[in-house]
Amino acid sequence: MFTDQQLALAEAVLDACRQAGLRIAVAESCTGGLVAGCLTSISGSSDVVERGFVTYTNEAKAEMLGVPETLLARHGAVSEPVARAMAEGALANSPADLGIAVTGVAGPTGGTAEKPVGLVHFACARKGAETLSEHHRFDGGRDSVRMQSVTAALAMVKRLAG
Repeated sequence: MFTDQQLALAEAVLDACRQAGLRIAVAESCTGGLVAGCLTSISGSSDVVERGFVTYTNEAKAEMLGVPETLLARHGAVSEPVARAMAEGALANSPADLGIAVTGVAGPTGGTAEKPVGLVHFACARKGAETLSEHHRFDGGRDSVRMQSVTAALAMVKRLAG
């Protein structure tokens, strides 16, 4: 399911987290658990991967991660503020040291002029550090957008963990 590149990146993330003594919580929307799935494809990942939250709806984001409903109403689920709140919520609702969040429009439907298909926001929160965020515009169909998002999320975690 995952490419050799993604699995190598997942292994590098796990190694970096082990060396730093970090555990990860993943908060996913458009990827539906694929980031956690890629990490847990690696044998022994349970010493790093603490838990995953698949928060596909706004209600799930609010209930499971504590994303304020006013933030969702003001900015929409696919936004930098919501990605940040998701990553920070993953930390607040787990004993993990690092939280990664992914929220976007994978398509083929759901895109708008302001938030087109392929727009994905990422955030990574680490205890005692500033939450980082970025966004990407990926080309391709739904599966392609989701798999490119997995790679981008893992790369972001590796930067923050290392």
